[in-house]
Amino acid sequence: MKIIFATGNRNKLKEIQAILGDRAEVSIPADHGVTEEIPEDAPTLEGNALQKARYIHERTGLDCFADDTGLEVEALGGEPGVFSARYAAVNGAGEGHASADNMALLLRRLEGQQNRRARFRTVIALIRNGEEHLFEGIVNGEITLKKSGTEGFGYDPVFRPEGYAVTFAEMAPELKNRISHRGRATARLIEFLNAEGGE
Repeated sequence: MKIIFATGNRNKLKEIQAILGDRAEVSIPADHGVTEEIPEDAPTLEGNALQKARYIHERTGLDCFADDTGLEVEALGGEPGVFSARYAAVNGAGEGHASADNMALLLRRLEGQQNRRARFRTVIALIRNGEEHLFEGIVNGEITLKKSGTEGFGYDPVFRPEGYAVTFAEMAPELKNRISHRGRATARLIEFLNAEGGE
């Protein structure tokens, strides 16, 4: 099957294509002439994922899906949450979607904090045959004291998943994809597509 992933982030495209394997041929909006920034200003991950998927579906008429991911830190009341990608920018501590600024602000806010529990949560919104579906994936873990590793992107260098001694950024991509929040949400997406004969 062919499907559009409503993102401009080629890291996310590469990760999701690796998880989907040969079950689907994934393209991005730019491949279909949609090059503008996709709006994502809803107050929840679910709302953002649906907003992005609807935006692309309205412009292409094709099956598509979008995801939104938030890092939710217990000691910070669930921050950065829906603002994860622009955490520093919305707090006047950086510009745009700079991961280094986001991580620096997060580590500053957790200085001296014993409770470093956190979770990554991904919501995928699928529009297939005109119908909307939501899938969620969660991975629990903790925020490390400093950055470690060079793989992955976003907050991967400061997030250590439960049951592992290394951060996402220190893992081989295959392992991260298997256990990550996006991997778990995508697994639910795949189950759905397989169940309805979409393989």
